[in-house]
Formats: sequence, structure tokens, C-alpha cells
Amino acid sequence: METEVHRVAPPPHRSTLEKLRTRLKETFFPDDPLRQFKGQSWKVKSILGAQYIFPILEWGPKYSLTLLKSDIVSGLTIASLAIPQGISYAKLANLPPIVGLYSSFVPPLIYAVLGSSRDLAVGPVSIASLIMGSMLRQQVSPAKDPILFLQLAFSSTFFAGLVQASLGFLRLGFIIDFLSKATLIGFMAGAAIIVSLQQLKSLLGITHFTKKMGIVPVLTSVFHNTHEWSWQTILMGFCFLVFLLLTRHISMKKPKLFWVSAGAPLLSVILSTLLVFAFKAQNHGISVIGKLQEGLNPPSWNMLHFHGSYLGLVMKTGLVTGIISLTEGIAVGRTFAALKNYQVDGNKEMIAIGLMNIVGSSTSCYVTTGAFSRSAVNHNAGCKTAVSNIIMAVTVMVTLLFLMPLFQYTPNVVLGAIIVTAVVGLVDIPAACQIWKIDKFDFLVMLCAFLGVLFISVQEGLAIAVGISVFKVLLQITRPKTVMLGNIPGTDIYRNLHHYKEAVSIPGFLILSIEAPINFANTTYLKERVTRWIEEYETEDANAKKKSGVKFVILDLSAVSAIDTNGVSFFKDLKMALEKKNLEASHTKITSLHLLVLVNPVGEVIEKLQRADDAKELARPDCLFLTVGEAVTSLVSTSKPQIRARDNGEVRDESSCHKYGGPATAATITVREGSSSVNAGVLA
Repeated sequence: METEVHRVAPPPHRSTLEKLRTRLKETFFPDDPLRQFKGQSWKVKSILGAQYIFPILEWGPKYSLTLLKSDIVSGLTIASLAIPQGISYAKLANLPPIVGLYSSFVPPLIYAVLGSSRDLAVGPVSIASLIMGSMLRQQVSPAKDPILFLQLAFSSTFFAGLVQASLGFLRLGFIIDFLSKATLIGFMAGAAIIVSLQQLKSLLGITHFTKKMGIVPVLTSVFHNTHEWSWQTILMGFCFLVFLLLTRHISMKKPKLFWVSAGAPLLSVILSTLLVFAFKAQNHGISVIGKLQEGLNPPSWNMLHFHGSYLGLVMKTGLVTGIISLTEGIAVGRTFAALKNYQVDGNKEMIAIGLMNIVGSSTSCYVTTGAFSRSAVNHNAGCKTAVSNIIMAVTVMVTLLFLMPLFQYTPNVVLGAIIVTAVVGLVDIPAACQIWKIDKFDFLVMLCAFLGVLFISVQEGLAIAVGISVFKVLLQITRPKTVMLGNIPGTDIYRNLHHYKEAVSIPGFLILSIEAPINFANTTYLKERVTRWIEEYETEDANAKKKSGVKFVILDLSAVSAIDTNGVSFFKDLKMALEKKNLEASHTKITSLHLLVLVNPVGEVIEKLQRADDAKELARPDCLFLTVGEAVTSLVSTSKPQIRARDNGEVRDESSCHKYGGPATAATITVREGSSSVNAGVLA
């Protein structure tokens, strides 16, 4: 039977400039956004360019009355949720309630023009509000200096938008990928609990409350101020909290009844306001919002701080809130896009959200993004396009112009109940259990994020989780997985010996698979690991009183996507070490060849090996194979005469691989064997 041995072909020659262009394209433009412009006239290119920058120009001309009807329904529905949530989240950020409504008016209009998601409902969100409020309050008191606090909030929003837009323009969206799913689940759950505990101030009617965010100081403050608890506030808060949670449960069980939970917050605000007004409850221990300013967003560009002692604070706050809100917005957009089978452009979203916050900071808005609760309601209400955001913004505008006096008697306790109901869904226990089943290390990351947020602070907890995630990546890079391969009997397939129990090792062959790029971070470890594999192999042979030894070291490089100069040195050093062992074996007349053979190196690897191999020994064609099976079959047949010659006392140069009669560049070489499967005892 003839077994065909296929040769490893070197990659086609490319200039350094071409390689650099390809690398930059794959790094920053993996989606190839310019492909639609190829072969088009300048007029078409101009139209496509305008549509790329402003997605509304793409779907706007196709808009119909049928789509408008659906968007009006969904827009009014999310407005009923956005208005009470906007007021509540502004208080969570220690900002005037009216700022929450301002932030639900301008940003949705900007996103409708620039955003690529049909389902994303834009506005303030709980986590970003909590982070901004807690970080700014560390240095400035919102009660003692409300104007300065407001200025810092707008300035932080500007820097958040600048960070977000810059990531989009520079195509650096992969940075947010460092917030892994496990990190986000733990962080969101911890933040949700902290947000809920913070609402105890409103739900219990406490006047003096801690400024710290950890669970210990919050609970300490609650129980140290029991004399401030108001039974009227507790009763009202309990009733509306049960009502809101019940409506949420109904909508979760029956998604068609989404409008029940969507309208519940606004209904709660209306009912509680009527109760307070009718019974003068503000005179009996129930605190209310108070009078709110009427009118649209006033300009705030003159309030932005770009100098002074607080510049570092606003930049830090903007960076943290920008990354968190951007991650949440893109994750929510992609979630609902997958349900409707359309694509969301991550870089477009970064630019849209960033510009939305930059403009918002100049129009009395604080950090906004796509909120999961509102987006879920928007999706379930049947939204078709981003026009639903415009409808929501128009509804908020009407509220700002004509309905603000109606909120004067809205009790703070109901706003606290609305916040608790909104964030309770962020505690995703099924997802945590799934992570535990899949990856214990990811569960540890999630747990660190969760506990860090609970017991230290929101930003420190997030930093700890990100640090552990980065450590995990570094650990995987510096300690790549290497496994020993064995032959599946009756085939030319080679698999992990510890995984496939039926696989058998081939006497005289040490076959290893390296499952990571080889670079400066792991070459020392890999050299030590391969050396230990050889020593363990020979020790086992010695204990079993076998004489085969290690004749060939085969490295399967199928999973090695790249190497650097240290990686090249690794192969050179390993080859020299094997040659030294081979020389020692020849003096002691031990049958051991220690020849290094590489299997299936990718183009970049073989190219760098050839460039660095001045002696043409490391990457010579007859030391390279496409499959492990072909390498073993070929080496078995050609090593027999060499081993016999060594046994007869002849000295030969065996520092390189076997040589074939034909030219090294031949496409294939035929080796005659009785079977394509290797006889396990052929080299014993």
C-alpha cells in the first residue's frame, strides 16, 4: 500500500507593508466596513458614506405608516416607564430629579439618528447612576454644594462620552471585552444589591444616611437610625413595592402582558401622588420630591469643568461610568438584535452613545445608555425602528413643558420602590449556576466582583474582577496547555492520551501538541515542559527495562497561530538540546535519536522559522509534515536502516531528519508501508 506524504508549503511571499496592512485591517477593521464602497461611483459612495454615519438615512426612506403605528405604541409604552425611572435614577445619582427627565429627552433623539439598534431604549440607568453619584460624593457633598456637584456630573458625562466616542472612532472596542460575562454578572448582582440597600433610606424614611456604598456601613446606618423610621413611609413603600414586584412577575410569566409591568411604575407614581395630595401625607412623615422646574433642557456647556483640582475626579468618574454604560448598552443591543436576526455595529454604537453623552453634557443631561428594562419593554411592545426613541422623547418633552407641577407631591418612597423593582432582575442566579458548571475560575471571578462591590465599593469591586480576569488571561498565555498524543488503533488519528483511553503511545516517539501561540511570555516554560516530557518518557522506559528511548520528538503546531523571536529561539534551543542528547547517546551506544519534527505549522510560523534558520536545518522540508500520522509513518520507514547502522557500530550524522531521494520542494513523496496505521512495536 502507498501512503502519500504531503509537504508543508511555505506561504506566498508578501511585502512588509502588505503584512502590516493586513494585520491592521484584521485588528481594527475585522468587519471590513469599506467593502460596500468597492466598485461604486462617487455619487453612490457619498450616499453610502452618509448612511454609514447616519443609519437613519438608510431605513428612513423606507419608513411606512405601518411601522409608525408600531413605533408609537412602543414609544408611549417605554415613556410610561422612562419618566418615573428617570426621576428615580437621578436621585440615585444624587442629582435633581429634573435632570433625569432631561436625560430622557435629548439623548434618545441623538441615538435615533446615529444608533444602529432598532430595540435599544436610551436613558439613565441604575448602575451608572450609582457609580457617578458615589464617586463624586467622595469629594463633594451634593447637599452642601449642589451647584458644584452638578457641574462635576456634567463634566464627568462629557468625559464619559469622549471615551466612548474615541473607542468607536479608533476601533478599540475590544477593550470593553476585558469585562467578561462572569465579571459583569457578578458586578451587576453586587451593584443591584447595593442599589436596593441604598433605597432603604427612602423606604424607611431615614433622614441621616451614610455616604459609603458598602453593605456593612449601609446596614449599620439603617439600624443606628431606627428612631427615624416612619411607619407611614414603611407602609406605603411596602404596598407599592409588592404591587410593582407582582406586576413584574406577571409580565415575566406571560410576556404578552408586558404592558402590565411597563405601566406599573407610572401608575404607582400617579396613585401615590394622589394619596399624598389627598391626605396631606407630606405633613405626616412622608417626604416628597417638591416643586420641579418647568421647561426644556437648559444649556450647560458653561458648567463643564476642564481645569482645577477636580479635573482628575471627573476624568476618573467619566472613564469608569463610560466603560460600564458602554458595555451595558452594547450588550443589551446585541441581545435583542440576535432575537430579531439583525446585526448591531459595535463601533457605530460606541460613536452613537459617545456623541449622545457629549451632546447631553451640554444640555443638562448626565450619563445615559441603553437600559435593559426599557429595551425589553420596547422589544415586547413591537418596536420596528429607532423612531420609538423619538416618540418617547416627544412624550418626555410634553411632560417637561406641561406636566411638571403634577410631580410636586410624588413621594420619594415610591421612587425607591421603582428602583428596587428595576434592579432586582440584575441578580441573575441561573447564569451564576451555569458559570459554576462550566468554569470554576470564571465563577471565582464572578464571586470576587460580587463580594468586592458588596464589601468594598462599586469601582474597587469592578477593578478586582477585571484584574483577576486579566490574570487568568496572562496565566493562559504564560502557561500554555501541552498534551501528549497517542494513536487511535486502526487509524492514523492522534489524540490526547489522557482524554482518549483507547489511544496508545508509539514506542520511540514523543508526540506533543502545543495549544497556544509561542512567544516571549511562555518559551521558558515550554522548553522546561518539553524537556520534562522527554525525561519522564525515558524514566518510564528505564523502569520498564525497555530499550526504545525517545528517537523522535514530534511537535504538533496546529494550534500555534503565531510565534515571535523568542518562539524561534525556543525551537533552536530545543533542537540543540536534542542534538546534545543524541551525541551523548552515540558515545554510550544507546539507541536514541532525539530528532525534532514539526507538524502542520501555520504560514507565519514556517515563514519566521525559515528566515531565522541560516543553516537550513530547523525548517527543512523533510522535517515538516502536515499531519502527525504522515510524520510517524514516514519516520518509521526511514529510521529502520539508520537504527540498524547504529547497532552495527557505524557513526552517521543524524542531527537532521531523514533525507529523501527527490528534491526537497516536491509536492508529495510516496512511502511504501504495509498499512497507514503504525505498528506500535516497530521501533521497540
